[in-house]
Amino acid sequence: MSSPEIHAVTGAFGFSGRYIAQRLLNAGHEVVTLTNSLHRPNPFGDRIKIHPLSFDRPDKLVAALQGVAVLYNTYYVRFNYSGAVTFTYAAAVENSARLFDAARKAGVKRIVHISITNPSEDSEFEYFRGKARIERYLRDSGLSYSILRPAVLFGEDGILINNIAWLLRKLPVFGIFGDGSYRMQPIHVDDLASLAVEQGSVEQNTVIDAIGPETFTYRGLVEEIGRIIGRPTPIISIPPSIGFLAGYLLGKIVHDELIIRDEIDGLMAELLYVDSPPVGRTKLTNWARENAATLGAQYASELARRKH
Repeated sequence: MSSPEIHAVTGAFGFSGRYIAQRLLNAGHEVVTLTNSLHRPNPFGDRIKIHPLSFDRPDKLVAALQGVAVLYNTYYVRFNYSGAVTFTYAAAVENSARLFDAARKAGVKRIVHISITNPSEDSEFEYFRGKARIERYLRDSGLSYSILRPAVLFGEDGILINNIAWLLRKLPVFGIFGDGSYRMQPIHVDDLASLAVEQGSVEQNTVIDAIGPETFTYRGLVEEIGRIIGRPTPIISIPPSIGFLAGYLLGKIVHDELIIRDEIDGLMAELLYVDSPPVGRTKLTNWARENAATLGAQYASELARRKH
C-alpha cells in the first residue's frame, strides 16, 4: 500500500492471523482484530485494537469494521465439537456470511480469505463443503477478494507437524493410514502471511493455491520428520478405521481431538495436493532442522486454544 490504512484480521492471536497482523504492523498499518479468543495471550499489546467476533450482533460487526480498508479472514473451525465450548462447520459457514455482509455494509474495500486446497460444495467431506460455501458467499458478496488456498501450515505454534513429531517421540511405532502414498504440500505460515498482505494491495479478484516448495507423501513426511528429530520410529500401515480409533483414544488421553475422520479421508483422497506452482519459499525440511530440538517436545492442543 502506498500509505498506511486500517486493516482488520480475524483471529490475530491465533496461528495464521498472528503472522498476518505482524506483517501489517511492520508495514505501518493500523490493525484491528475481531476474535473469539479475548483472553488468549496478546503478543501485540496496545498496538492493535480488539473487538469480539459478535456474530449474534451484526451491528457490532459493522461498527468494528468501520474505516477498515482490507479484512483478512482466517476464521473457521477444524471439527464439530460440543462441550464447554461448542462450534460446528455449519455455524462457521453462516458466521462467515454474516462477517462478509458486515464488511460490505461497513465499506470494506477488499477481503483476503484463507480457505483450503480443493474445496467443493459437492465434496463428501463436510470440512471441504463448508470451505466451498464460504468461498461462494464471498464471491457473491460484491466485494473485491483474494482467496488463498493453503494445504497444510507449519511454523512456530503449528499443530499438525508438531503433533506428528510429538507422536514420533512418544510411540514405539507410528501408524499411517493405508500405504501413505497420498501427497501434501505444506507452506510456512509466514509465507502465507506474506502472500496475504501482498494480496491486500491487489485490486482484481484472485484465487491462489498457496502451497510450499516441497511435496511429500504422508509416509515420506513422517519418515523425514523422524530422521530430523532423531526419532526414526518404525512405520506401519493400518486401516483408516483403526487409525481413527487409535487417534480417538489418544485424543481422550490428551483431552483433544487428535484426528478426525474427515481429515483422514481427505488426506487419503489427496485433497491436500494440487497441481500448481509453489508460492511459498520456506522448505519444511529446513525449518524442521532449525527447530529439531523443540519440534514435538510438547503436544499442541486445538481444544485448549479454543477455550481461551
